[in-house]
Amino acid sequence: MQNFLLYLTTVLIWGSTWFAIEFQLGEVAIEVSLAYRFILSAVLMWLFCWWRRLPMRFSAKDHGFIALLALFNFALNYLLIYQAQQYLSSAMTAIAFTTMLLMNIVNTRLFFGKPVAKRIYFGALMGIAGIVVLFYPDLDGLDFTNASLLGLVLVLGSALSASLGNMASVRNSRAGLPITQVNAWGMLYGAVGLSLLVVISGKSFTFSTSPAFIISMLYLAVFGSVIAFATYFALLKGMGPEKASYTIVLFPLVAVVLSTLFEEFVWTGYTFSGFALVLLGNALVLTPFDKIKALLSKAPPATPVTP
Repeated sequence: MQNFLLYLTTVLIWGSTWFAIEFQLGEVAIEVSLAYRFILSAVLMWLFCWWRRLPMRFSAKDHGFIALLALFNFALNYLLIYQAQQYLSSAMTAIAFTTMLLMNIVNTRLFFGKPVAKRIYFGALMGIAGIVVLFYPDLDGLDFTNASLLGLVLVLGSALSASLGNMASVRNSRAGLPITQVNAWGMLYGAVGLSLLVVISGKSFTFSTSPAFIISMLYLAVFGSVIAFATYFALLKGMGPEKASYTIVLFPLVAVVLSTLFEEFVWTGYTFSGFALVLLGNALVLTPFDKIKALLSKAPPATPVTP
């Protein structure tokens, strides 16, 4: 029941953040918007830790891995996502981001030595085929100025960054580091890094007073960062990156519904086919066929019915 609630919370929040990000684009520079988001998130996390009197000291080595978590999960990941949504709808971004599931499985093998089943390769190929079908209309006249394909490259880069951040989180969990304090430090590092990026890039800390910008900022900071990362990292710790990544498959369902209702997202034959291939590929990756086969083999034989 606990895992179900963690799943539900993570899916509903992160599935809707794709749409909320749309209201952060435009008037305020992306780097500035993200800096505001993680400054607020860090303040909230540190206030919570102070209120609960949680220990905040870690070794230099642990701080190094927390910094990696911040770099990949709280900075680079979102910089690329925000950039991508300038070229893609929230629905297309969410669908393409599901490739992180496959990257998590491959990276778990690379960094932690966990073997990869053959069906996972088939699932990966199916997922890649789905992405190709989704963006097939944009492949005509392929070049680096094609907006949709540039958006796709940015999303895939974001997925890779998030996957590497997940590996840092798995390492931190295996080292016994508490999720709440790690997230507090990580969001602080992310906020500082993003703020430095704003200064170095010469951007100004402007602010929009529009209700849409402020409300979406609060939602992204409180729910999208503080709450959702806590629930997702709890799943990573309790279930491992492969099973926890199943939430990623469900994000597009929420994002597509919101995009269809509010962004006038238009479904085509390519959308239906590509989305179906992505979901089927992820389902193939995540379905525990070996366990199902083992359970079926242990099931008692059916009792014949006699007249």
